[in-house]
Amino acid sequence: MASHKILVIDDSRVIRARVRDMLPNGNFEVIEAKDGIEGIDAIRAQKPNLIMLDFLLPRMSGYEVYQEIQSKPEFQSIPLVMMSGRREELTEKIQEPFEFFEFIEKPFEQKELIGAIKGAMAKARKPRPQTAAAGSAPAGGNSSAEIATLQQQVVTLQKEVAALKAQNNKILAFIKKKLA
Repeated sequence: MASHKILVIDDSRVIRARVRDMLPNGNFEVIEAKDGIEGIDAIRAQKPNLIMLDFLLPRMSGYEVYQEIQSKPEFQSIPLVMMSGRREELTEKIQEPFEFFEFIEKPFEQKELIGAIKGAMAKARKPRPQTAAAGSAPAGGNSSAEIATLQQQVVTLQKEVAALKAQNNKILAFIKKKLA
């Protein structure tokens, strides 16, 4: 029995076979799914150690599979490598930088695949926001870059409020002094 399960979700038999052939020799079991529905079912049933996910899939898109993964804390810790022939297809739905998964553009070589897997493993260990709704961060409404910008704006506004309060206190002190 293999100790590591790698799920490859891609509608292309050639890509599924290519990924299988490129993986280094080891104790791997490669599970294949040809569409998003099969992919989600396999994630639930097989509990893979790594997911290779094509972005464009029949029946349920790779983006919908991604949203499902993000909505379930038990799936979020599974390293994810998103695959596509065109990066633009992905960035229309999910803004860069890709915080919780690695991206690899098809066609790819073994070295790129191994690098993407290593990157995905590191990203899967990153802590996730506990209050994020399913798909809210990836959908572009609250990307990590936008959140950082908003946090900086909050800090700036807090400084401005503090300065206005200090100015008001000086004015009040001046008025009290004049009235006394």
